[in-house]
Parts: sequence; structure tokens; C-alpha cells
Amino acid sequence: MQYRRLGSTNRSVSEIGYGMWGLAGWTGTDQNEVQRALDRSVELGVNFFDTAWGYGAGKSEQILGALLRQHRDKRIVFATKIPPMNFKWPSLPGFQLKDCFPASHIVEYTEKSLKNLGVEQIDLQQFHVWNDDWHAEDEWKTAIEKLTKEGKVAHWGVSVNRWEPENVLETLRTGLISTVQVIYNIFDQAPEDKLFPLCKELDVAVIARVPFDEGSLTGMLTHETTFPADDWRSTYFVPENLHASVDRADALRPLLPSGMTMAEMALRFILSTPDSATIIPGMRSVRHVESNCAASDGHGLPADVVTALKKHRWDRVRTEWSQ
Repeated sequence: MQYRRLGSTNRSVSEIGYGMWGLAGWTGTDQNEVQRALDRSVELGVNFFDTAWGYGAGKSEQILGALLRQHRDKRIVFATKIPPMNFKWPSLPGFQLKDCFPASHIVEYTEKSLKNLGVEQIDLQQFHVWNDDWHAEDEWKTAIEKLTKEGKVAHWGVSVNRWEPENVLETLRTGLISTVQVIYNIFDQAPEDKLFPLCKELDVAVIARVPFDEGSLTGMLTHETTFPADDWRSTYFVPENLHASVDRADALRPLLPSGMTMAEMALRFILSTPDSATIIPGMRSVRHVESNCAASDGHGLPADVVTALKKHRWDRVRTEWSQ
């Protein structure tokens, strides 16, 4: 496992982190296998774990808390997120800060996360949605300064809405944010335009999420793929999105280096640049942990493959199903 600096936090984090959304709220999750996967990830050097109160109403946080206690001898860096008070994802234009993140709500859910995790201080507390129009308002700033001063949060971050990587730039310029979590993958290359250069300038760490485009970049989806009604992917991979995603993923197959899977190529594409501090794929099995961690070996993709993949950028805009 290779490690990178998490921006101004000065923490050293594994290139492959652990996204914990799928551990609480997705169908087909075997909790015994999840525990084995978590333990195996620590064995392989994973030391960055990302969860949120919104992942199972605190269940994922509790799973992470148990892992922290089990591996007290390891220096694990952990992150969680405050849900918006209106519990709507993403934050739509026109939403007001007072309806999403009033100071009392920021404090309340930080306290809930502390209890679920069983810790006295959260390494990285993030806003689970955001709107850059809020950057100049004092209420969120006052709340995070209070919680930081009290020692309950070490660092703060923002998780950017899907396909809106520039909806945070002015907020980053406040100097109060240490990390930004953004969708970045072979298809979603828009963060390279303005977000990554500003993060480099301000020493804000980038946490790359959704490296597999919710599954399409693993090459495992087909035009016939369906998901159970209670699985959120059933509302994301509507026919319009599923068919387009499968077709675009299939177009990448001729670029696969010999012996490499689609998922490995997706991870190595991100690791081929220094812009991201860590990638947080969802991993619910030991097999996924081992295959994903193997991509962090100090070797990215050949330059000609990266150049070819750059041509597969897919710029998308918010829709009723983009969540």
C-alpha cells in the first residue's frame, strides 16, 4: 500500500481508502463478510475510512466505531458526514443554509456521530451536501469554530454534489475547509478544470469518490441489469442512464492493458495523477478489498493509456435521477 498526504491535515493516508456507504443501506450485504473485509483492509494497510450518519441512520458509523476499538493499535484516520437538516440529497439551487445546516443541527449531529463512533474527537467531519452560495454566511463558520475549539472535530471537509465539482470553490477560499470529497473517475473528469488547481493552491486534500461510476466502470453491468426496489441503485440506473453507462463502459474495453480488469484500470487512472490523496471505493467483500488494494503499488497506467482514457470524459448535468 502506498500513502499520500491528506493536504493541510498533514495526515498520511492510504491511496485506497474504504467507502462505507454500502455497509448500511444496500441490498445483499452479508455482515459477516463485511467484518472480514474490514479486518482484511486494515491488514493490507488501509488506514482511511469514510462513513456518514446518513448511511443507515448511524449504523455505518457504529460499524466503524467497532473497527476503531478492535484496531486500537493502528492509526486509523476516519471521516464522517453531517446530513442536511431537510434530509434531501443533493442540495438543490435555492435551498437555504438555515434549512440544511443551521448551527444547532451541525452541533447535534456531530454529537450523534461522536456517540456512534465511540470517540472524543472526529478526525474529519464533512458536510454531506453543499451549495457554494452559503460560503459567506457566518452560522456554519461559527458552529465549526466552536466544535473545533472544544476539541470535538480536528478537521472539516465538504462532500460536493454529484456533477457539481465547482460548487465549492468560494467555500474553500474561506480557509476553513481541509478536504473536499468529489466524484472523479474515467468518465467524471470535470474536477480537473478548476477544483483540482484550487485545491493544490490552497493545500486542500481531494478525496475521490465513486471511482467505478456506481458500478459501470467495473464492466459488470449489462443492459439487462436490474436492482431490487429497495436498493437506491434502482432509481439511479434508470434505463436512460443504464444503457448509456454500459455502452460507454464497453467502449473502454479495447484500452485495457493485458491482464488488467476494468475495475483495476479505473483505480489506476485516478492513481496516475497526484491530485487525489485517497480513493474510497465501496467494498463489501474480502475479494473486493484485495483486488482494490492491489492497485496501490506505486505504478499507475502507461501514459498512452491515460491519454486515451482522457478522451472518454463524459460531462453530465443534474437530472431527476442523478441524486
